Amino acid sequence: MNGARPYVPRAGQRAAAATAFPLDRKRQLLIWWREIDRVLLALVLGLMALGALAVMAASPASAGRLSTDDVTLGDMHWFWLHLRWQVLGIAVMLGTSLVPPETARRGSILLAALMLAFLVLVPLIGVEKNGATRWLNLGVQFQPSEFLKPAFAVLIAWILSWQARDPGLPVIGISGTVLGAIVVLLMLQPNLGEAILFVGCWFVLVLLAGLPLKRLGLMAGAGLGLLVLAYIFYENGRNRINAFFGGGTAYDQVDLASRTLLGGGWTGTGLGLGTNKMRLPEAHTDYIFSVVGEEFGLLACALLVAVYLAIVVRVVLRLMAEDRLFIVLAGTGLTALFGGQAFINILMNLQLFPSKGMTLPLVSYGGSSTIAQCFTVGLLLAVTRRNPYLSSEKFLLPQGGPKRIRR
Repeated sequence: MNGARPYVPRAGQRAAAATAFPLDRKRQLLIWWREIDRVLLALVLGLMALGALAVMAASPASAGRLSTDDVTLGDMHWFWLHLRWQVLGIAVMLGTSLVPPETARRGSILLAALMLAFLVLVPLIGVEKNGATRWLNLGVQFQPSEFLKPAFAVLIAWILSWQARDPGLPVIGISGTVLGAIVVLLMLQPNLGEAILFVGCWFVLVLLAGLPLKRLGLMAGAGLGLLVLAYIFYENGRNRINAFFGGGTAYDQVDLASRTLLGGGWTGTGLGLGTNKMRLPEAHTDYIFSVVGEEFGLLACALLVAVYLAIVVRVVLRLMAEDRLFIVLAGTGLTALFGGQAFINILMNLQLFPSKGMTLPLVSYGGSSTIAQCFTVGLLLAVTRRNPYLSSEKFLLPQGGPKRIRR
């Protein structure tokens, strides 16, 4: 045979580098399609389609309220804008889902650092809306906390996963310090709703990573103490909490939202036939769930809730087959943020939670918020990618794991 002889390095020489065979783009896409959670992707796209219908229903109400003597907005103004943001959001979601989990982790850590820096700038040069300064205008207006949420979940998951290599590291203290800095910066805006969401995500991850049960009472007491301080010093939040427990009036946002939600009965008035929505502030964003109830009925609201629950359950089932601590924590944190925001918004519309400036993920109209939510789902799809032909043991915390984590 005249085959090429293998290369054998001489003494003191390094072996020749292995030839790299980069995968072509078509093959990469085939691998992505095989590894992606297609059920989760279909649920998310279906939710976005329902969101487009909801914004179509709410657009005339918001266009009428936000029109001025100088500028008259068309009835479908917010709907057409929402479609553009959705197209861009889908591109961000699919592009993010293509990256390997390690790349997603590194990118999220860098994004978290960048958004933290922007949060520091918000009280200094931020844009004020409705009495709160939460936005930055750097050529494009955006809310840094929206993009910080998915990056925060991945960052905390990465910090807590250090325990797998060195159980002696004070991962709870390190992650708690990061959380504390974020909460302080959010309260300077002020933004109590987002602060509660960040704390909830951190608590879920720390609990999953192995928080000793004896510390739960201490942490719950500290959280209650912080809420009391927020009630005392945060006037806007205090007024909303008082209105929530004291009962609303005909002019309260939450009361208007409740009457709009119930105005359509089980089947709704029909698309474009709702009347209560015309008096509802932020009909296309914070209170879009109520608009869905009026025009499409309570059955449509139940369908929306079912889709959110299906997304959460699907991710949980996917993570149950995982054997990597970081993936379990990152997937759980991203899902906690996504599902937590959805259910806070729904409870707010049902008068079961004080009014908060928090949108319904992938349903409410949004520019930067839509992109941020699509990025969240893209990260979730990226970290849960699995080769269906490879089996792995299910993730289990080490026996006595909670006792090995230090503060």
